Amino acid sequence: MKQLFKYGDTKEFYKVVSKKDTAKFNGVEVHPYYSTFALARDAEWSSRLFVLDMKEVDEEGIGTFVNVKHVSPALIGDEVRFIATIKSVIHNEVICTINAKVRGKLIAQIETGQKILNSDELETLKRKAKSG
Repeated sequence: MKQLFKYGDTKEFYKVVSKKDTAKFNGVEVHPYYSTFALARDAEWSSRLFVLDMKEVDEEGIGTFVNVKHVSPALIGDEVRFIATIKSVIHNEVICTINAKVRGKLIAQIETGQKILNSDELETLKRKAKSG
């Protein structure tokens, strides 16, 4: 793992909310706004941008947590700006805080965790998951 980033470093990701990002359960739309699920997915991607730069060829990132405080809606067609900030990099774990904004207005505060593991560690996890 390459130690390229420090506390306070940022990356940005932009996402236009589409119909597929709205809240749906069992195929039924609940409301026509950006779902918390899709917001969490896209926030995790914004923090993964750090991991993509940090991981070696034989390594991969694996999510450890996503905490979302969804404070305001976003509509279909809105462009969401994700600002991911390094909170900490300890050993192989990358923790980020993310602010999601539409037209400068905060819609969510998110925190994510990802660990960077080598292929042997990933294979061990896979075997453990299969064995129960």
